[in-house]
Amino acid sequence: MAPLRLVLGALCAAAAAAAAARCSGQTPAWTAVTAPGVQHKVLLNDLAGPRGIVIDSEGNLLVVEQGGKGVRRVVLDDGEGLDVCVTESSQLVDDSSLSHGIALSSDGKTLFASSPTDVYAYAYDAAKGTAGAGRNIITGMDQGGHFTRSLLVPRHNPNLLLVSRGSEGNIDADTTDVGSARSQIRTFKIDALLGDGGEAVQYASGAVLGWGLRNSVGVAEDPTTGYIWSVENSIDDMTRSGRDIHNTNPGEELNFHGLPNDTSSAVYGRNYGYPACVAIWDSDVVEGYAGGAATGKQMVGDQMPSNFTDASCGEAVAPYVTLSAHLAPLDMEFQDDGSAAYISMHGSWNRQPPNGYRLSRLSFAAGFPVHERSSQDAEERIMWNADDAACPGGCFRPVGLALGGGGKRLYMTSDATGELTAITGFRAPGTEHQATMKVQAAC
Repeated sequence: MAPLRLVLGALCAAAAAAAAARCSGQTPAWTAVTAPGVQHKVLLNDLAGPRGIVIDSEGNLLVVEQGGKGVRRVVLDDGEGLDVCVTESSQLVDDSSLSHGIALSSDGKTLFASSPTDVYAYAYDAAKGTAGAGRNIITGMDQGGHFTRSLLVPRHNPNLLLVSRGSEGNIDADTTDVGSARSQIRTFKIDALLGDGGEAVQYASGAVLGWGLRNSVGVAEDPTTGYIWSVENSIDDMTRSGRDIHNTNPGEELNFHGLPNDTSSAVYGRNYGYPACVAIWDSDVVEGYAGGAATGKQMVGDQMPSNFTDASCGEAVAPYVTLSAHLAPLDMEFQDDGSAAYISMHGSWNRQPPNGYRLSRLSFAAGFPVHERSSQDAEERIMWNADDAACPGGCFRPVGLALGGGGKRLYMTSDATGELTAITGFRAPGTEHQATMKVQAAC
């Protein structure tokens, strides 16, 4: 029994040490409500419109700031769970044009960041916390409308840089032509982009992973399969047959893109429907749909000429999951075991009552969502505002996500409040949680 007592003693001592927090958090700007077991701590509350976020090879956070800033480096004194503190916060890249996208190369030595018009590369030293001069590697994205240019370097395909570019305005009719190079996700080979003496390439020269994607800001890789998924911000102010249905339609979308290097995939380079075809969320207000309207089916509205029909929408790739209207999903991060995808919902701007402003989870199994395509129950809320009626002006608005702490801590930015928050307890209950509870009971 002595060895068992020693083991329990060590575990209890570790638990007690963890309970002694290294520092207190900042006061949240607005009251949050969470699912059972979820805890959160505001690490910083003075950031300038923080957007995308990544974790470097030393465990530091790199955050894109708007408002004339650039990229901020946040160094942490890292314990267990929420026992994490900021020891240093400093400007890494001073570039007022940077607006959202951020990624690191697989070796952690090259930082990628985006403006509304260009993608830049910087030599990066995580240990020293230094970045070299920015080099323009992708250009030709100047437009009105959506300004984010989301970036992703997949673990399974580390020589690829994925760049997502949205539409020019709500309804961008020219994107019915893939040659518009808008409302698309394109891929680029990193070794070619970083080649000696190379000039910036045009965005339109990248390989098309998917198009007909109005504004797929959140792009992520399932680390267990290498599959790429995106979350779509669908159209505003929708009418169908002259009837205003915009309050509950169309739904936001979770779209599947397969492996980004598999040109033989059934979805590689395919069209996902926008601007003509969008996903049904509330079927009760969708009239005249042959065979009956249902959540997840694609439909047309009045935004395009009559030669586009519900039937022709069947040729577009349909979403795997349809979410409620106007959530505005801006980022997605997978659990390391592929069991869930976490999505930041930035929230609506022209819907009553307001919708979104929360962090949510979609459960996955065997590489795909567990819910049927027609389900309205796929979204599991993790953290949300106490009063959505006060939104968008009086609440936190999630943007960037990054998974750290061995898969047990999620970092989230809120541009509206200038906050960087650490979150724990967001995983679905499982054996790891049960084991922790048993140790606490023994203590």
